[in-house]
Amino acid sequence: MGLEDLEIKESVLDLIGNTPMVRLARIDKEFSCPIVVKLESLNPGGSSKDRPALTMIEAAEAEGILKPGDTIVEPTSGNTGVGLAIVAAQRGYRCIFVVTDKVGKEKVDLLRAYGAEVVVCPVAVAPEDPRSYYSTAERIMQETPNAFRPNQYHNPNNPRSHYETTGPEIWEQTKGRITHFVAGAGTGGTTSGAGRYLKEKNPDVCVVVGDPENSLYSGGSGRPYLVEGVGEDFWPDTYDPDIVDVVIPISDAESFAMAHRVTRQEGLLIGGSGGTAIAAACELAKNLTEEDLVVVVIPDSGRGYLSTVFNNQWMSTMGFSAEEGKTVSDLLVGRDTNAPELVYLQPTQSVQEAAAVMENHDISQIPIAKGEMPLAAAEVVGSISKSWIEAQTHEENGFLDASLEEAMEPALPAVGVGTPIDLVMEIFEESPALLVFDDGRPKTVITRADIVENLSGEGE
Repeated sequence: MGLEDLEIKESVLDLIGNTPMVRLARIDKEFSCPIVVKLESLNPGGSSKDRPALTMIEAAEAEGILKPGDTIVEPTSGNTGVGLAIVAAQRGYRCIFVVTDKVGKEKVDLLRAYGAEVVVCPVAVAPEDPRSYYSTAERIMQETPNAFRPNQYHNPNNPRSHYETTGPEIWEQTKGRITHFVAGAGTGGTTSGAGRYLKEKNPDVCVVVGDPENSLYSGGSGRPYLVEGVGEDFWPDTYDPDIVDVVIPISDAESFAMAHRVTRQEGLLIGGSGGTAIAAACELAKNLTEEDLVVVVIPDSGRGYLSTVFNNQWMSTMGFSAEEGKTVSDLLVGRDTNAPELVYLQPTQSVQEAAAVMENHDISQIPIAKGEMPLAAAEVVGSISKSWIEAQTHEENGFLDASLEEAMEPALPAVGVGTPIDLVMEIFEESPALLVFDDGRPKTVITRADIVENLSGEGE
């Protein structure tokens, strides 16, 4: 008996696309216009990346550059890898994915669950650095026989997938009433593809990118931020700036707060990048009317962020939330306001320079980080202490001339500004100094002496 007349799909690939839309009725009640979201998390791989994954592989098969038994190699933040892994499972390909250490453990575990090999690289390095995930993927490509790289950042079939599916779906679902289209941009495939289709149907449709602060798209330098999967530190070929009308920068704190708000008020578990897009939509909606209709693409679910965005300890450590009672924030209020907030060194500086800086500032531990203030969390690469320098100097001639990159200790343990003082005292049992984070950024270093001084000041 055949299944042709039954409502049963032939394979999981037939489930990609045609995702539903729902209004954010509790979020948009403060605005004149409705805000609706397209739930790409309901694709079989859990994200919008299923669409380009299928299109890119089918195009490569049609061109004869991908054959059963070949290996797919791709640098990915996770979601594209899942989409590619699903197609690979159906078509008989091996997968090797390269991700940065900013990607949550759940995403790495998920890729491995599909049978993929995963290589993790540091995020706080330049794209041209041999350790970067772009360079690592290129090296693996050269070393792997019969390897194919979809190259989602430069493959025109990426935006084509959204031009042929996402855009038409939105137009049909809104009966052409859409006036504003909002999405995050990583590769830019969604905004460039769906945005182009919508503008062809109605040139007045406004295409908006919700972008992490520091991303190039919103005029930043591309330095690291904590939101995953959106923003860039280079210009992909798949991003068409001529399609985009407005770019709205959104901070990590705003993104995560909105992800929590939507999850709790609307019952939709969304990730940080979804929070970025909705925060941008809300900023946009402040100046719109009841005649407008804002459509926001939610690229994935919050299930991939349970160890970060939806983990209370992580949110507290990164300085995004505060506990009740006396916290690190109270401690900092009483410190000398003339003192610099954070003294740190670059990894290219020498151990001798570190010793001089510590002597000059009368401190015994100092963080090592790349970049200028305000630093990003991923730019902190280590630390060094007076005791470590003294111990090594006794054992090694020339240690003082070594670079900190060669000689540094692990990074100091992190606490957030909202961490309770009682908990901080427990952490001091493991380390003499702690690095304080505020809204995801390193702010200052505290020691046990800071707490003792604060408590003694209260008793006076």
